[in-house]
Amino acid sequence: MKIAVLVKRVPDTASVFTIQADGKSVELSGLKFVMSPYDEHAMEEAIQLREQEGGEVVVVCAGSPECRETIRMGLAMGADSGLLVTITDDLTGKGLAAVLAAALQSIAPDIIFAGKQAVDSDGAQVPERVAELMGIPHASCITQFVLESGKAVVNREVEGGHYVISMELPALFTTQKGINTPRYPTLPNIMKAKRKPIEEIAAADLLVDEMLISSGMAIEKLSLPRQDRLCKVLDGEISEQVTCLYRTLREEEKVMQ
Repeated sequence: MKIAVLVKRVPDTASVFTIQADGKSVELSGLKFVMSPYDEHAMEEAIQLREQEGGEVVVVCAGSPECRETIRMGLAMGADSGLLVTITDDLTGKGLAAVLAAALQSIAPDIIFAGKQAVDSDGAQVPERVAELMGIPHASCITQFVLESGKAVVNREVEGGHYVISMELPALFTTQKGINTPRYPTLPNIMKAKRKPIEEIAAADLLVDEMLISSGMAIEKLSLPRQDRLCKVLDGEISEQVTCLYRTLREEEKVMQ
């Protein structure tokens, strides 16, 4: 059984962000980068499954050469090998999914795990796009995974309960907190990870359709969210409070039209 895990290199959520002078990009120098936390749960689930069923775990990441560090973390957790798809441009979720889907086709995994979302963009769309492009079933935000008679049976969390879904393989699943507790890499495993293979392939060599990669989106301006908390007490009758709240949101906060 071959298990692929999609991971992403993201800035540590404890980092302090600044906007560059152009007003359209984030200053990345000096930031600490880590594996997206939800991806750690995907890694753990893949490793546990391999320990139970056998096979191999491949860590897959698309990005700059620095993403090798993120792959090494997955290898230190227990994965067998890595695949880095190098990209030179910033891609939207659509483009990133197209590149990853093309790379995964060459691996032909039986199961693909990914975190439910990356903590930098919070798009929560790339894994599902990958599954659709590959033409395989998928389930998002699972909290339990088991194999029964060659089929995957998962619990998918929804508001007020969960679905129990059974599906044929190959298939893709996104994980979230609660499904497991990710292990910490030990020093011996960190040393072993340095000797595990990482295959590298350029996104341009995957011959992905340019229409799938192009975003059609332009960034006009970036701004940091307001950090100070706003507290305002509304007095008067309910109707007066509603009117005041609407006026505040529309004229002062400019979040309503």
